[in-house]
Amino acid sequence: MQIRFFLPWFRCGSLDIQLTALVVAPVVAVFALLYGVYLARRMLKQDAGTKEMQRISNAIRAGAEAYLVRQFRTIVWFTVILAAAIWIFLGIGTALSFLLGAVFSALVGHFGMYVAVRANVRTAQAAKQGLDKALGTAFSAGTVNGMLVVGLGLLGVSVIYLASYLLFIPQGEAAVAAAATDVLVGFGFGACLIALFMRVGGGIYTKAADVGADLVGKVETGIPEDDARNPAVIADNVGDNVGDCAGMGADVFESYAVTIVAAMILGGIAFGLKGVVFPLLVRSAAILSAIFGTFFVRARGDEENPMKPINRGFLIANASAAFFFLLFSIFLFGEIKVFLAAFTGLVATQLIGYITEYYTSTERKPVKEIASSSTTGAGTNIIAGLAVGMESTVASLLVVCATIFFSYSFMGYYGIALAGMGMLATTGIIMSMDTFGPISDNANGIGEMSKMKGKPRRVMASLDAVGNTTKALTKGFAISSAAVAAVSLFSTFLEKASAVKGAAISLDISLPPVFIGLLVGGAVPFLFSSMTIKAVGRAAFLIVNEARRQFKLPGVASGKKEPDYAQCVDICTKAALHELALPALLAVLSPIVVGLLFGLEALGGFLGGAILSSQLLAVFMCNAGGAWDNAKKLIERGAYGGKGTTVHAAAVVGDTVGDPLKDTAGPALNPLIKIINIVSILAIGLVALLH
Repeated sequence: MQIRFFLPWFRCGSLDIQLTALVVAPVVAVFALLYGVYLARRMLKQDAGTKEMQRISNAIRAGAEAYLVRQFRTIVWFTVILAAAIWIFLGIGTALSFLLGAVFSALVGHFGMYVAVRANVRTAQAAKQGLDKALGTAFSAGTVNGMLVVGLGLLGVSVIYLASYLLFIPQGEAAVAAAATDVLVGFGFGACLIALFMRVGGGIYTKAADVGADLVGKVETGIPEDDARNPAVIADNVGDNVGDCAGMGADVFESYAVTIVAAMILGGIAFGLKGVVFPLLVRSAAILSAIFGTFFVRARGDEENPMKPINRGFLIANASAAFFFLLFSIFLFGEIKVFLAAFTGLVATQLIGYITEYYTSTERKPVKEIASSSTTGAGTNIIAGLAVGMESTVASLLVVCATIFFSYSFMGYYGIALAGMGMLATTGIIMSMDTFGPISDNANGIGEMSKMKGKPRRVMASLDAVGNTTKALTKGFAISSAAVAAVSLFSTFLEKASAVKGAAISLDISLPPVFIGLLVGGAVPFLFSSMTIKAVGRAAFLIVNEARRQFKLPGVASGKKEPDYAQCVDICTKAALHELALPALLAVLSPIVVGLLFGLEALGGFLGGAILSSQLLAVFMCNAGGAWDNAKKLIERGAYGGKGTTVHAAAVVGDTVGDPLKDTAGPALNPLIKIINIVSILAIGLVALLH
């Protein structure tokens, strides 16, 4: 059998072409990683600014890196123990792939943040040269994170499947699919578990610091957000990185990995190896499309809204990805139905982006209404924000429903999996947009603390405002794709459960076990969200008290004495890591308990309830929080009297309520629903044995 390192244009049923496709994917993945290294090295050569700017940046960097080191020490034993249990019950292959997924997810979080905490000060310095230079610095650094996500995600999945191919192809295509299925699920589980830890831990950290800094700094003391006199200001900037860089990077990595896994498993069941190689090929092409799109993120003058060049790059990347979807659909399957199924995901991404931008942008009606409602106090601000978040769930859910309906009508459950892939087709540029947010936020903070003035401050402020929107957009992409991916995993659960049981399982909700499972599944995301929001409240309580204590010390409030920033960083770190265990145990154990108590049918109902309530809750919390945040920023830019007014104080309260929703509880539901689905798939054999 000859292995070709180019795509041969001849009969697609040939094993030669399929093996070639399996080789192409890891090659493209390595190329993405090398491109990320090139961008990182280029960024690090840029001017890091004045000594004062570097001092502030170094404090942020030290706090962020110290947090991650302590987090990894906390979760490593849990991960190893779980890997040992998987080895005992499911085999060494699944255990090793679980560890590979966990390690890759951790690497994405660590190195994405490594670049971000060094790009912030360089972005601030680049702002002195204008919008295009600052935008390019921040977005290129974000692209490094994007290349890590897509490179390691595709590399892990393709290497696992290639190994299965080479080991089992003598026994036939069915043997390859069967051997790879459980191993791929293990990889997804490892990625999801670490993402949950990093998303929850980082989210608790960042919002505890943010809430504490806002309440004591802005509301009680009346100083700006990033004022160096605020004892919690460095912890707040550290939180942007551990939550929105490390946490979000690991989060999107597992979404990216799980959508490939679901598509490969269902494709292997329905179409054999060509159903497997199609996701690998289009993922490879989409990486190149994302890189191509980043070249168009260039500002046309200092007065252009930074969102416009970002949108240009995103649209071009999606259009390029759509072309490759069509090309490989015709080449491998001889028809366009496969393309149409994946294309529904691309369309859904655009629609979700528009919906999220509409509900969270400072230029749109919902945010302006929340800002206006602040004129009558914090109560009306909160009421308006709740209404906006609830309304936004309907539009987002309808897009997800339409995506599932049309993709299923084209290619069945395989089509749904392909739609999920389509929604994250250009993950490389989506992650660039996401990481751009905390980099620009930190840059703005460094500029304010180092007392930069004039044009550079205006450039950084505009980047910061757009960064809030891009963070909200990427959360919307991740949540919606998670729902579609969960449906794909749900179909995988049904297939495997029916095969183990020897007959199709019934999910008739008139049956009490199924209905009980549905109710419990719907309740778990609420309990999970309660745990994470309470954790933020407890940690913020400690930060508020510490900040108040320091402000009473002689010279701190006047700026004559530097606050003890490290103390607030340490409090946030300990509190975040202390709160990790219960949410993680709930995610892993709840499906096992339901399955063992009530059987496979109840477990199926449990999955349905968890998917529905997670989707609605996550969209509500993320969009409401994003809208509250930007309503505050709209007022800070001068609307309704600007900073220091009672209107501003009301908006800060609304933003404080929204912070743990949009950056902790909401995004954490994304890995939650996939962990629940994957654990359910892994537990099928045990549940069937006892029922």
